[in-house]
Amino acid sequence: MSKKILIADDDQHIRDVISFALEKAGMQVALAEDGRQVLDIFSVQTFDLIVLDINMPEFDGLEVCREIRKTSETPILFLSSRDDEIDRILGLEIGGDDYVTKPFSPRELVARINVILKRTQAIPKPCPSESVLQHGKLLICPEQHTASWEGQTVNLTATEFAMLLLMIRQPSRVFSRDQIMNSAYTSAVYVSDRTIDSHIRHIRQKFADLGCTAIVDTVHGVGYKLAVCH
Repeated sequence: MSKKILIADDDQHIRDVISFALEKAGMQVALAEDGRQVLDIFSVQTFDLIVLDINMPEFDGLEVCREIRKTSETPILFLSSRDDEIDRILGLEIGGDDYVTKPFSPRELVARINVILKRTQAIPKPCPSESVLQHGKLLICPEQHTASWEGQTVNLTATEFAMLLLMIRQPSRVFSRDQIMNSAYTSAVYVSDRTIDSHIRHIRQKFADLGCTAIVDTVHGVGYKLAVCH
């Protein structure tokens, strides 16, 4: 299966160059031209790696990385037109996996991406038993950012994972849409009730594909709660 890469840079020429190189290497790409777009796209899609320019409008790359790291360990490769040591150190300290300075060789960039993917997508270490959250047949490991149903991995977006994590920590509680929104969206963006409902539908469908008949219950007039999961 080809890897899916999110390319974020406010320079269209840079986006085009990276897209061409990655597609030639057999990868799928999605594009964003500012930090807000990155967070919006990442909240509804999953990626194997993000190529993230540091100097972007709306939110810069470092801010975007901080937000993503609150819910996801998706690998991030930083790009920057500056060769400042402070940028490199800070970028790696807050969760970046590599750092490339512009101008760069597209071939070298692809090679670095392949190295990161090979390193980060090796067989994952088992989740420490004390970290596992279980409710019926649902298992969630916050440290590994993984969810499974009857031993089958469920591929959730960062936002979907945050929603389930909120619910499994208090499985008997009914959460309003506002509570779910505040937990799942760490950036100051407006999210409608319809968006929350859409995420819940996606979660239900992903679990239904694995044979789960009920993962999230609707409590009419109030919100949502985790189902029995048996």
